[in-house]
Formats: sequence, structure tokens, C-alpha cells
Amino acid sequence: MQILLDTCAIIWSVAEPKQLSPAARDTLTLDETEVWISPISCAEVACAADRGRITLDRHWRLWFRYYVDLNNWQLKNIDLDVMEEAYSLPGPFHQDPADRIIVATARKMGCPIITSDQKILNYPHVQTIW
Repeated sequence: MQILLDTCAIIWSVAEPKQLSPAARDTLTLDETEVWISPISCAEVACAADRGRITLDRHWRLWFRYYVDLNNWQLKNIDLDVMEEAYSLPGPFHQDPADRIIVATARKMGCPIITSDQKILNYPHVQTIW
């Protein structure tokens, strides 16, 4: 099973696994789960660290790469198909570019997003796990 981690799930997986829901934790620990992330999450981590919203034990760039490698997470590149999908999502969806890219990536991959973001959870056109 492929899943895509939202940025909050990346941060909690690393720093505070108990913040993840039981369903999210269970999914992440299954042997058959392939965990994917979007590079846009790197930008979100960088912004959160630079603004003091999160504290990391090393520079955000080193932190992000270290935990991607440590956890064997795979990166799903942001290509033209993802960008086109991000700005032609069906129905109403909010304008946050990172959320749009993450949702579009999951839709193009045909996989659920592990997220606690209520705006994504409430969006009926993408699968989620929480």
C-alpha cells in the first residue's frame, strides 16, 4: 500500500509519534506500506523552523534529508501533472499551495494522505487516513 505523508505527519513521525492517530501509526508500521512524501513538505518544514513554529535539532535541510533517508521515505517529485492537478482540483478547496500540491500528488498517485489537517480531511476528493 502506498501512502503520502502530509507535513504534520512527517514532523510527528520524527519528533512526537504519539501525536499520530492510532490508524496512522498502524499504517506506518505495516511491512507492506510504501511511504511517500512531497518535496513541498521540505519547504513547509523550512518555513516553520525559520519562523520558530518548530524546533529542530539541526538545520532544517539536514533534518529533512536525514529523516527521509533514515525512514526510507520516497520522494514523489512535483511535476507538471501534479501542478496542473493542484490548480484544477474538483469542488471547492482552500488556496494554500502546499496543501494543494500534497492533495494533487495523492490524487495522481491514487493513494491516501496521512494527515490531521481538517481542511484535507474534509475534502471529499482525496483519500485520507487519520
